[in-house]
Order: sequence, then C-alpha cells, then structure tokens
Amino acid sequence: MQATAYTYDPESRSGQVLLDDGTPVPFDAAAFDAGGLRLLRPGQRVRIEVEGEDTAEGAGRRITLVTLQTF
Repeated sequence: MQATAYTYDPESRSGQVLLDDGTPVPFDAAAFDAGGLRLLRPGQRVRIEVEGEDTAEGAGRRITLVTLQTF
C-alpha cells in the first residue's frame, strides 16, 4: 500500500503517514526500523505494510513496515 509521510520524529523514530484518502495512520519505531530507513521527510511517498483491520473507533490497523516508494 502507498502513502505519504506526514510527520516523523527522529528521536523516537515514529510518526504518521497519510493514506491516499487523507486518513492519518501512525507508525512506531519497529515499523520504521523494519524498512531500513535512516531518515524520513514529510511529503515523501512511502510504501507501507499493515496488519489488522480498521474499526469505527480508528483502532486495529497497525503499520508493520515503512520504506520509500520506488518507481
């Protein structure tokens, strides 16, 4: 799945991406580390892998990998 980097905190290695429909989804350091990245800038296109399903409360979906989108 593709998304756009929205926020990134280099100290905690966590942040948020925006799905193409504008939905923000947070990611943690484990997802960032799984992608092998060293830095992420807002606006960069990324590829993400998720597990779980979205619920009405917005919980349940979890990003397991964040990496740069390559063409």
